Amino acid sequence: MGTGEKEMPVANPLIVLREEFDDWAILFDPDAGDAFGLNPVGVLIWKLLDGSHTMEDIFEKLRESCENIPDEAEDDLKDFIRSLTERGLAGYEVKKG
Repeated sequence: MGTGEKEMPVANPLIVLREEFDDWAILFDPDAGDAFGLNPVGVLIWKLLDGSHTMEDIFEKLRESCENIPDEAEDDLKDFIRSLTERGLAGYEVKKG
């Protein structure tokens, strides 16, 4: 990335979030017929994949919303978003800053 550019993770707009009991949810890809389960933290992250939050912003929101988040959880966040991207459930927008 060039100077002043930021990567913003963004949810695939075709994916359906179906919220279930106890803040769990299912992501459904109607084109592929695939479903992917999300725990409550995954749901929180998914809702922040709106193209206006950087990875750092999302990690800060997690720290505000959840207790005792260890620093290494930032790597877990990156792995989770990478996993969503590999499945076609999310991607990245690049914004010039």
